[in-house]
Amino acid sequence: MPQPPDDLDAVAVRTWCSLALEALGRERAEIDAINVYPIADGDTGTNLYLTVESAAAAVEAVFAAHETGTTKPATADAVRAMAHGALIGARGNSGTILAQLLRGMAGVLADGGDAAHLRLALTSAADAARQAVAHPVEGTVLTVAAEAADAARGEDPDLRTVVTAAYEGARAALARTPEQLAVLGRAGVVDAGGRGLVAVLGALVETVTGQAPARGPRTASGNAAQAPVTVDGGSVVGLPVGGTPVEGVTEAAGEGGPPAGAPVDGPLDCPEDGGAGPAFEVIYLLEARDEQVARLRTRLDALGDSLVVVGGDGLWHVHVHVDDAGAAVEAGVEAGRPYRIRITHFATESGHDVRVQAEPSQRAVVVVVPGDGLAGLCTEAGATTVIARPGEPPASGELVDAIRRAHAREVVLLPNDAALRHTAAAAAEQARTEGVRVALVPTRAAVQGIAALAVHEPDRGFDEDVVAMTAAAGATRYAELAVAERQSWTMAGICQAGDILGLIDGDVAVIGADVPGTARTVLDRMLAAGGELVTLVLGEDVPDTLADALEEHVREGHLAVDTVVYRGGHQRAPLLIGVE
Repeated sequence: MPQPPDDLDAVAVRTWCSLALEALGRERAEIDAINVYPIADGDTGTNLYLTVESAAAAVEAVFAAHETGTTKPATADAVRAMAHGALIGARGNSGTILAQLLRGMAGVLADGGDAAHLRLALTSAADAARQAVAHPVEGTVLTVAAEAADAARGEDPDLRTVVTAAYEGARAALARTPEQLAVLGRAGVVDAGGRGLVAVLGALVETVTGQAPARGPRTASGNAAQAPVTVDGGSVVGLPVGGTPVEGVTEAAGEGGPPAGAPVDGPLDCPEDGGAGPAFEVIYLLEARDEQVARLRTRLDALGDSLVVVGGDGLWHVHVHVDDAGAAVEAGVEAGRPYRIRITHFATESGHDVRVQAEPSQRAVVVVVPGDGLAGLCTEAGATTVIARPGEPPASGELVDAIRRAHAREVVLLPNDAALRHTAAAAAEQARTEGVRVALVPTRAAVQGIAALAVHEPDRGFDEDVVAMTAAAGATRYAELAVAERQSWTMAGICQAGDILGLIDGDVAVIGADVPGTARTVLDRMLAAGGELVTLVLGEDVPDTLADALEEHVREGHLAVDTVVYRGGHQRAPLLIGVE
């Protein structure tokens, strides 16, 4: 553990994200088990973990960009990356609210990380989260966030004092949640989202003080919160500090919360009976203007409940529970450009659906692609796709979801990016624990994935198929064109901002003045070592005339080489090249 910081600089933010991820990893199952509100689907801990995982990955990317320099990233860059990562990776109701909490904090911490800024950041976070929820409910994570901010108020200039006060205020608020929300009281549990927030604030305490705090809810007097209540005919259950729910709690959480028809005290944003609410959870990222989002909120609020819309500056994360999932997505299309759309059927997810499920297929391929165009191509070939948009690499949870969606006993996973190797490995390991046989083919570029998918044959043996796909990917050299953002040293010399860089197998090999000339040079270098097939993947802003010119260049200089062209859509690189 590094020396505790005097303020929240970039290194402290990085440490906080790492410790928060560890804390949620430890407590994920326990938080899932007490998830009874707003839907008893047992995934709040997992959703919070995946949200923070995305935030932590975004912060790590900022540090990776500074590896060759002598200075650490600016605090503003780190906190904004944290907020952006949480926004694009937010999962579920609680994850979406956590993303807004982090965004609210980042807006203040970008200007300073001392005690005064932290107090203001906590207040800003609580206010922003409450405003993002269409119908705020007390006894939830919103209450815990607000009371944490209230507890941190004052004039003490010591950062440790502020952080500790916020954490203790959150623990005390968490212990009171069963008194504020009837469904929690009947189940004998504290709010799952609130407990996750306490874990995140506990990681902040450890970051600032160097000491891990006591875990779990806390009474106002400072004692451990047991919060016993009477449920289901008189049995008394509760949640010990930092412990697993005692007998009866897991059953209440996993079987839809309180009995149907149980009385409800106070206004609720969602039905308390997990089986009686809307059938679907709809989540998507949305590129839209503020005025469009205001209209979207009104329309979605009329369609369902648990509406949370977070974000800003043109990028939003939308979460809602509805019966008509198509209408919720259509509303997003009318407001702007929705993507990363995820629709979950609650009954199937929480085990209430008694219909016979379709038998899993024997084998499937899950492939990460850099744009919509290749996603369509791979889908037509029978693969399940995950889109990695510019600056938004998928987290392991998103890859696990794709493996589940593939609904197969055997899955071949193609990450198509060297930077995703650890993420893909973690996803594969998680899927294996769920009984899926997963083989990870370490493809480093989309063109290698295309080559592997081209030789995939689901009717042959799994090992034989994996070997053939791995061989095809390994026999494909890959390149991409990129625009230099600043002056820097490369293996091909010094580049200036605006230069066109030709990267072959991950290294800068050509520095050019324009895309066509650089592409021709890259092709000639790659084909000098031989090749039978050139694959060109064009970005959305690249004209078809470039593909025509490059095809002619290949024909004139390399008579025995064929060329295929695909449209990649909205992808990071203007041109991807593969040579087999």
